[in-house]
Amino acid sequence: MKRTVLAIDIGSTKVCAIIAEIEDDNSAQIIGAGISKAQGLRKGSITNIELASKSIKAALNDARRVAGTDIKSAIVTISGAYTKSINSSGIVNVPNREITLKEINRVMHTSLYNANIPNEFEVLHALPYNFKVDDQDFIEDPLGMNAARLEVETHIITTQKSNLNNLRKAVKAAGVDVESIVLSGYASAIAVLNLDEKELGAAVVDMGGNTSNIVIHSGHAIRYNDFLGVGSNHITNDLSMALHTPLQTADNVKMNYGSLYTPSNDLIELPVIGDETSTHEVSLEVVHNVIYARVEETLMIIAQSIEKSGLKDHMGAGIVLTGGFTKIEGLRELAVAILDNMPVRLAKPSDMGGLFDTLRDPSYSGAVGLIKYSAGGYTPYEIDVNKRMRHASEEAIHYEAPVMEEDLTDLESTSFPSAPAASIAKNSVPKSEPKAKNDSSKMVNIGSNPHKHDEQPNLFSKFWNWATQLF
Repeated sequence: MKRTVLAIDIGSTKVCAIIAEIEDDNSAQIIGAGISKAQGLRKGSITNIELASKSIKAALNDARRVAGTDIKSAIVTISGAYTKSINSSGIVNVPNREITLKEINRVMHTSLYNANIPNEFEVLHALPYNFKVDDQDFIEDPLGMNAARLEVETHIITTQKSNLNNLRKAVKAAGVDVESIVLSGYASAIAVLNLDEKELGAAVVDMGGNTSNIVIHSGHAIRYNDFLGVGSNHITNDLSMALHTPLQTADNVKMNYGSLYTPSNDLIELPVIGDETSTHEVSLEVVHNVIYARVEETLMIIAQSIEKSGLKDHMGAGIVLTGGFTKIEGLRELAVAILDNMPVRLAKPSDMGGLFDTLRDPSYSGAVGLIKYSAGGYTPYEIDVNKRMRHASEEAIHYEAPVMEEDLTDLESTSFPSAPAASIAKNSVPKSEPKAKNDSSKMVNIGSNPHKHDEQPNLFSKFWNWATQLF
């Protein structure tokens, strides 16, 4: 059955809303889009809820008008500004010797439980980057495999609860409920990476107006993310100060003469800041030097972040640059020189049905990535902001039985490889099999209540299961 989704990319300089229809085969067709200037935001975070909601509403109304539909819930991006990432691991036994979605769900929640996330932070994504079945490492998809034990290593992205709540309030004030929230760098990576780059490993850098987000993919999984407070507007500010001209004029100079190639000695006439009735002449060589210095500094900060990740050797496909910043001429050549001659690709969002010409611009990678995420473009397994496990398998299954807090307490002793086998078996006595049903959303729901009879398993059955695991 066809479903309609609304994606809102809230950036530091603009807000983009896209409405798309997604078919049963997960193909997407864009039917409406709206763009507005961002207000009430600073470095990707909301500083004024009222102004931010006005920007969101303006983009949303344009998208609704084009699409001719009034959708009431949205999937939204969040900046990496106040995110904190940690790696964690979990281990569970496999009672029936066959790994199902239930075991994958349990082991991922065990890794979350072991992470000891501070109270003021909330999980944005829990992304597995290494499944281990018994003693076999780096299993791409453990579903359906025979095993006695399942382990996972996850990259957990968290953000401050206040940051999430402010985002939800701003979107709600625009007349839309927040259905899900996705890290903006993650959404951009979905939009621009191809399968080879995901497999070989690549860093995706979304270079925006005031901020840049870095995500490193390796083996179809996110291993690292970072946020940098640098963007193309810093070039505008530098030009304004160096050329003593208004910001709007400096921005026009950047757009028209923004090149890193060898400059000419031509002169351009610019208004003087504070006295726009008078003008003065400026050499294009000065413009070039200002732009070059800022771009060089930005690329060096990116290089430091990649070095800090410790994953440089895992980036076989190099670095993929996207975002509005990448439209500066000569950026790729300078990036190759600064980033140790690694392969560098400038990327636009990959094609999809109904993609307007405007949205083919690299500055809309995050918005297009949200639509692809809604159409199943996420990593094979993940726990999202709603504590639901999403999975990219063909069959859509929805589990009603949750992982209860007491289950996680029982699993605590199973979370370390050094735990004795008998202890693992004893602490992991399975609950009765949850009821499965079809669900087009392709996610496992962790939040509903268990059935009463599931809470009181048959005593003989419980003993028999324990004995079978032990021997």
